[in-house]
This record gives sequence, C-alpha cells and structure tokens, in this order.
Amino acid sequence: MSLTNKQKQFLKGLAHPLKPVVLLGANGLTEGVIAEIEQALEHHELVKIKVPEEDKELRQQIMATIVQHTDAEQVQIIGKTQILYKQAEEPQIKLPRR
Repeated sequence: MSLTNKQKQFLKGLAHPLKPVVLLGANGLTEGVIAEIEQALEHHELVKIKVPEEDKELRQQIMATIVQHTDAEQVQIIGKTQILYKQAEEPQIKLPRR
C-alpha cells in the first residue's frame, strides 16, 4: 500500500500531538526493538519513533531498516523522529480517498 500526498498530510496532522512510542537506546536497532515497533503499529497504526543517532547517514539507514522490517509506510521524518503508519486488520484510522 502506497500513501498519496493527501493521505500523508492527513496522517501528519494526526501524528502532530503524539509522543514517540519507541525510543532507540544505546544498543541501537535490535530484534526486540523491531518487535516493539511492530506491536505499537498493530495497536496504534500511527506511531512516532525517536532515533537519537547523531550520524545522519546511520540514522537514515536505521530508519530505512525499520520501514523494511515492519512493512510500514513512512509518513514523515522530522530530525531524529520518524512517523510510521501501518493499517491494522481492523483499521481505527479512516484515510481520505486518493
């Protein structure tokens, strides 16, 4: 599923007041962290993830890996915060039409 610009704008608005659900620690991206992100996506559909890595290239690689392993759609990246969306089996968020 690929999000349209209209859908991304809608999700950005919903994500604005949210706090990061997952914060990567000193161990970086582990299987446990990915499992936690997947669980958060199942429960909330729309989540913020904080990647406090200082190296920009490494941070981008970590964020790309998260998207790849969770099969989520990346809505936006703001600095060290990534916003992801993954539609649940019983969707709570109703996206606007394309």
